[in-house]
Amino acid sequence: MHTFAVWKQGFRDGLPVFFGYLAVSFTFGIAAQNILQPLQAVLMSATNYTSAGQFAALGLIAASSTFWEMAATQCVVNLRYSLMACVISQKLDGSAPGFHRYCIAAGLTDEVFGLCSARPGALRPAFAYGVMSAALPGWVLGTFLGMLSHELMPPSAMSALGIAIYGMFIAIVFPPVRENRTLALVVAASMAGSFLFDCIPALMHITPGFKIILLTVVIASGAAILFPLHGKDGRDGKDRAPAGRRYAVN
Repeated sequence: MHTFAVWKQGFRDGLPVFFGYLAVSFTFGIAAQNILQPLQAVLMSATNYTSAGQFAALGLIAASSTFWEMAATQCVVNLRYSLMACVISQKLDGSAPGFHRYCIAAGLTDEVFGLCSARPGALRPAFAYGVMSAALPGWVLGTFLGMLSHELMPPSAMSALGIAIYGMFIAIVFPPVRENRTLALVVAASMAGSFLFDCIPALMHITPGFKIILLTVVIASGAAILFPLHGKDGRDGKDRAPAGRRYAVN
């Protein structure tokens, strides 16, 4: 198949992701209004493509955290992208020049990875670029619109949208939690740990960035040790999600 035709297939498959990103990044733009300038927020979205990392960054910037704390937090929060890039590099067409691995890795998100990894056969770079060409602009455009929303929407609507990000994360977490007891315990432990960090005087002095790092490393490591995955597909039978169901967050 011609390269442009493959690119169009990727672009078509990435259009639904565009609209999803538009909605999610709109909430990021709203959250960033009192912390960043519009250009700064747009540049962050244009160079990161990670909702979890960007929302964590907003909290660190608001708390005047150090660059080292910011870097360490982003490494922990976004570590999964390194694994995704390794998987995609193995799936790429063997005849593709090596630089495509770096270019595609730079634009990987959970959804882009899902579309590329699910494509049958070897992955042609044109398909990945097509998906990214459709999906990633939605993330940047949504951020821009969110930053301008205070000029386009009444204060009552802005106040309501201020909690949209919490609704987004609940919508992401709740469906798999209902089907996986282990994941439910991990979420509960994360909530309890975050609560303790804000209530115990000895822990209240820990900066937001290191709080994220400690909770992520300790709880994830504990879950991996106490609840190891089993089976050929890496899933315990009793915690297996229904066929065809996959959950991801950018």
